[in-house]
Amino acid sequence: MISIFQNYGGTLLYGLGQTLLCSLIALFFALIIGSAFAILEVFPNKFLRVISRVYIELFRNIPLLVITMFFYVVIPMYVVEISGFVSGTIGLTLYSSAFIAETVRSGIQSVDPGQMEGARANGLSFWQAMRYIILPQAFRYVIPPLGNQFINLVKNSSVLAFVAGFDLMYQGNVIASDSLQSMSTYLCVGVLYLILTLPLSYYMRYLEKKLA
Repeated sequence: MISIFQNYGGTLLYGLGQTLLCSLIALFFALIIGSAFAILEVFPNKFLRVISRVYIELFRNIPLLVITMFFYVVIPMYVVEISGFVSGTIGLTLYSSAFIAETVRSGIQSVDPGQMEGARANGLSFWQAMRYIILPQAFRYVIPPLGNQFINLVKNSSVLAFVAGFDLMYQGNVIASDSLQSMSTYLCVGVLYLILTLPLSYYMRYLEKKLA
């Protein structure tokens, strides 16, 4: 492991940076998109609820690699050329947003329905009640499962390795092939993934205790 870090440390760190960048972008947009579809799932309009359910079931039940390859192979053929990094990030965002939507929806439904009724009775619109009253409480309820989704998102970012996204896993494959030290290389890759996920795991536990 030490020799791998010495000889290929720069390459691994570049891959780590790409993985972190992809994860942060996907996390940001997946949380926004997922929360939006979670709200639509409890929206009074049936048509919007159906649209939300179709979106969630579609991306929950298609493998992440298939979604990513669609953007990497099909979209450039008919629409516009996009890089492996962008393809992987889009795929990861859509895939993760579906799971986040289900998580946030469960949090919304855990809030006493009387609070929404009370907010509407006092003149707030559905969106105002959701923003100021329901969502703040819902997110407190779903901190632990959201934390698990965020950690899974970071690990799932390794899908970039299949589309030349130059992420940590991709660089590990290149180094393993070049150095002929597969065991040491993938141990290094595993350690670097732990560096990304362990602090997030401990922070989510701290946040869960603080909000309890």
